[in-house]
Amino acid sequence: MKLATLRVNGGTRAVRLDGDVLVDLGYSDLGALFAQDDWATTAAAATGETWPAESADLAPVVPHPSKVICVGHNYTNHIKEMGRELPAYPTLFTKFADTLIGPNDPIAKPAETDALDWEVELVVVVGKPVRRATEAEAEAAIAGFTVMNDISVRDWQFRTIEWTQGKIWDSSTPVGPYVVTPDEVGGVRPALEVKTTVDGHVMQQDDTGTLLFDPVHLVRYVSTVIRLNPGDLIATGTPAGVGHARDPKVYLVGGETVVTEIAGIGACTNRVVRES
Repeated sequence: MKLATLRVNGGTRAVRLDGDVLVDLGYSDLGALFAQDDWATTAAAATGETWPAESADLAPVVPHPSKVICVGHNYTNHIKEMGRELPAYPTLFTKFADTLIGPNDPIAKPAETDALDWEVELVVVVGKPVRRATEAEAEAAIAGFTVMNDISVRDWQFRTIEWTQGKIWDSSTPVGPYVVTPDEVGGVRPALEVKTTVDGHVMQQDDTGTLLFDPVHLVRYVSTVIRLNPGDLIATGTPAGVGHARDPKVYLVGGETVVTEIAGIGACTNRVVRES
């Protein structure tokens, strides 16, 4: 299944893509859907109101996750371009719900930076509560996958040795368009092409099969530290090709169209606009 959160009638609705229409699943958003033990059965059987998919105004797939965990340095090529050694353990940092925007919303370039960068990422979407997960429990906890553009404010990110302040800018991070269940993308360790284009020019291109720490490993690792709740997001890292690592460096200045896409899942397509 392909599931989304649709903005409609001043609110949001959890929906399923069914051909060229979106079908109402009976819940306000995917976070509320995933909180149900039988969410997959409910989503597959729903026959609610429909809306055209082509003109849909999509929200972040989970508008209010209890946590967004991000992984740095998880593609070998990207680790090398940033001049780092291969890590023995996942490098974790966090985002907040207030950073998330819809897959087609504009990205506001903050007035405080001239070093705005792109990062395409495969995101694990959690579908059931899990803590200290076994291998089997971690696999069962993965509801599906989506796309994130982990927009980074590089000058703020590298002000200190701790990255968070460069990663949590308000309303900066597109997520979507759909949560795609594992059966549609080859299972819980998918090998999918990931790509970023800026104004049609390919900037990043790799395969999620080359992740250093795969989705199941990440669910096990993160859930050892803290409980994972339905609707939580784990962004699995970005491949080589970010603007900050280029020579000369390339940043988003405003006016560009950035497309971050993953085969079988979809794309976030966002116009960069300068904050007034």
